[in-house]
Amino acid sequence: MNGTPARLLRLLSLLQTPRDWPGSELAERLGVTDRTVRRDIDRLRDLGYPVTATLGATGGYRLVAGAAMPPLLVEDDEAVAIAVGLRAAAGTGVAGIEEASVRALAKVEQVLPAKLRRRVRVLATALTSPTGGGPAADPDVLTTLAATVTNRERVRFAYRDEAGAETRRNAEPVGLVPARRRWYLVGYDLDRAGWRVYRADRIDRPQPTAARFTPRPLPAADAAAYVAGRRTDWGSPTFRLRLTIHAPADLVAGRLGENPGEVVAIDADTCRIDTPRDDAPEWLAHRLLGLGADFQVHEPPELIAHLRAIAERAGRAIGANPPHRADA
Repeated sequence: MNGTPARLLRLLSLLQTPRDWPGSELAERLGVTDRTVRRDIDRLRDLGYPVTATLGATGGYRLVAGAAMPPLLVEDDEAVAIAVGLRAAAGTGVAGIEEASVRALAKVEQVLPAKLRRRVRVLATALTSPTGGGPAADPDVLTTLAATVTNRERVRFAYRDEAGAETRRNAEPVGLVPARRRWYLVGYDLDRAGWRVYRADRIDRPQPTAARFTPRPLPAADAAAYVAGRRTDWGSPTFRLRLTIHAPADLVAGRLGENPGEVVAIDADTCRIDTPRDDAPEWLAHRLLGLGADFQVHEPPELIAHLRAIAERAGRAIGANPPHRADA
């Protein structure tokens, strides 16, 4: 019986390959009798794994979908692929999966051996994924923060303000929230005796302290509601966006983010946008350039300045503008 747990894990690994496994082939792979295979199949069923059996020359055992997802057993390369995929998913703009990706990534990386964690980080460094714009949060930072939220564990980290000045924070984290193409940590700041919302891309070197805490009452329904109601410490300044775009309105709508405002048709080939926005001007500039159409920005001046800087950089790249000299 000492080998039964290891044999069950090996059997489960085989059954997770999507095919029918004849009992004789499983017995040969495991080095046991057909009767032992039948007993082991019954053990897996008792543990909640839905294993079906079919008769005949082409029949056998198969692991199928059940009412709930049982624990999975994966090989080393499969675990690395899952972790790399979750890292990529955590940084995408696909609504509804960012937070779940970070939670799953924290669970996977917690149990990965050190050699596999190194492989994941090497691959993640080499691969780049398209983002929705704006500063990207480090997946290592996100997974560390997610673990402290789940474990109700106090965390210390360095935090940079908008001017780049760094301070040390000691917080009780209660939620990690994706919003407006960024990640935010909601926590009670122990040194400042108050609730704070921290932008995750400004957090460096988070260190779990192993000190557990009982969450304090949050002045909102949940962490996401608290982030949505805050306009300090985390958000971009709201400005007025006024554009004229030389493209049909129906081709522009939906291509400037989640809340582009009303796109008003001027004529069949021109439209305008006049709406408040709180996006980063850098993100908006790249979205506008990606439209593939001529446009004029009437305001805000921050967006105009950023587009001008891009134009000058592009001009220098093709030799149209001489490079700036520091001693000029």
